[in-house]
Amino acid sequence: MDLEFNKNEDALKLLVSEMHARWKKVSKGGGEKRIEKQHAQGKLTARERIAALLDPKKPQIEIGAFVGEGMYQEYGGCPSGGVVVVLGYVKGRMTIVVANDATVKAGAWFPITGKKNLRAQEIAMENKIPIIYLVDSAGVFLPLQDEIFPDKENFGRIFRNNAIMSSMGITQISAIMGSCVAGGAYLPIMSDEAMIVDKTGSIFLAGSYLVKAAIGEDIDNETLGGATTHTEISGVTDYKMPNDKEALKSIRNIMDKIGAPEDAGFNRIKPVKPAKDENEIYGLVPREGKPYKTIEIIDRLVDADSWEEYKKGYGSTIITGYARMDGWAVGIVANNREIIKSKKGEMQFGGVIYSDSADKASRFVANCNQKKIPLVFLQDVTGFMVGSRSEHGGIIKDGAKLVNTVSNSVVPKFTVIIGNSFGAGNYAMNGKAYDPRLIVAWPNAKLAVMGGDQAAKVLLSIEKASAKEEFTKEMEDELLQKIKSRYEEQMSPYYAASRLWVDAIIDPLDTRKWISMGIEAANQAPIEKRYNPGVIQA
Repeated sequence: MDLEFNKNEDALKLLVSEMHARWKKVSKGGGEKRIEKQHAQGKLTARERIAALLDPKKPQIEIGAFVGEGMYQEYGGCPSGGVVVVLGYVKGRMTIVVANDATVKAGAWFPITGKKNLRAQEIAMENKIPIIYLVDSAGVFLPLQDEIFPDKENFGRIFRNNAIMSSMGITQISAIMGSCVAGGAYLPIMSDEAMIVDKTGSIFLAGSYLVKAAIGEDIDNETLGGATTHTEISGVTDYKMPNDKEALKSIRNIMDKIGAPEDAGFNRIKPVKPAKDENEIYGLVPREGKPYKTIEIIDRLVDADSWEEYKKGYGSTIITGYARMDGWAVGIVANNREIIKSKKGEMQFGGVIYSDSADKASRFVANCNQKKIPLVFLQDVTGFMVGSRSEHGGIIKDGAKLVNTVSNSVVPKFTVIIGNSFGAGNYAMNGKAYDPRLIVAWPNAKLAVMGGDQAAKVLLSIEKASAKEEFTKEMEDELLQKIKSRYEEQMSPYYAASRLWVDAIIDPLDTRKWISMGIEAANQAPIEKRYNPGVIQA
């Protein structure tokens, strides 16, 4: 391999190493002292509970590990949003598990906590897979109650979803393993079955202090809403468990009896490894957004001898084709990052969507819907081509055609941001707003309305136009650097992950696992809606 390959490899591996270091930090939740306190109470931590619940030798993926990073610093932070969400297997059945992290502000719900819980429920509903709640929460974080309590996508939506999932026949099991107070008490009780751990679990609409203040009654929390009360007097919960481990064992026993899911019928054969070494991906993705051959990345992601390219000689800035990932049939739509000379003799910039590439991708998405083949989008896009030639050629019309087909697609869609994700290119390539079943980013990814240099120059022009004094060259350079620095911070994949614009930042070598588990989940939800793209201009 050449020197450039080695430099690329070092740079991307360094980013992956940083990702693992960041995960190690957030995985500690509120820190070692709070973990020790949880253990002293006889309780396992959220991650320990999930580890004990899931099948140990089966794959698993964590949703939203970096949620909340850099947010709420005035309140001490909110690692992983104060809740851990993992997609894995319980007794061989794919399941999503949601566990409050009581080491983070006693498991209180911040605004981002609510968003993450809703995302977990969305995954369960889209794929019709069981969801398990491991409850240990002090309820809404009161200093931010106005941002978590009243709106449509806030706290109350959780319980609405409980009811909707129940009507859909989606299994919901809850274990009350710590506090469960106020409105949060509805979540476990709106599940199919609820268990409570003796002495550490409690559930009530109002705790003893509030009861005293409201109606003058003196009562302790255990008598008010402990395990004995709710399994022998109120009948609110179904099982009383002696400790966390027994509760988790009981959940596994219940899950072991659930009937088989329906099958959506997505095509899968025996998996084979890619024909080319996956580890070479590290060296093939260039630093600083330089051009590269996206097909070389595809060759290291798809099963050997499965690639069949669609319209290879047309619309070359997007690559489309049929393939397999871990045995699953997929349709791939990928931004080609090469600089290409078109058949008309024009130079086309890699990563830019032109009219012909938008047209090709739109047709391919429609074909995959016709054939019931899940779609995988590999994003490294700087946007749509601009300028008089593109405008006169109808780029807006062709871009709208692609957005239309992606929006109305009924097969499961998955998005991997392997580089840039800028502007309307994010939308056309199935960004978060277009309902990907899963959307992940590699550590080198950048998400923004435009690139940092362009954005900084636009913002600088606005600043200069509104300034009352004339800018010197030094003032201009200083302001440009300040704007660019702030903008590039917001382009970081961690900025996106903290706000759940992506479900995870992943090692490129885990891409196949994420797609495979995503399609396996989607295969439990038969397609009920016929593909109809609506009105598309020719």
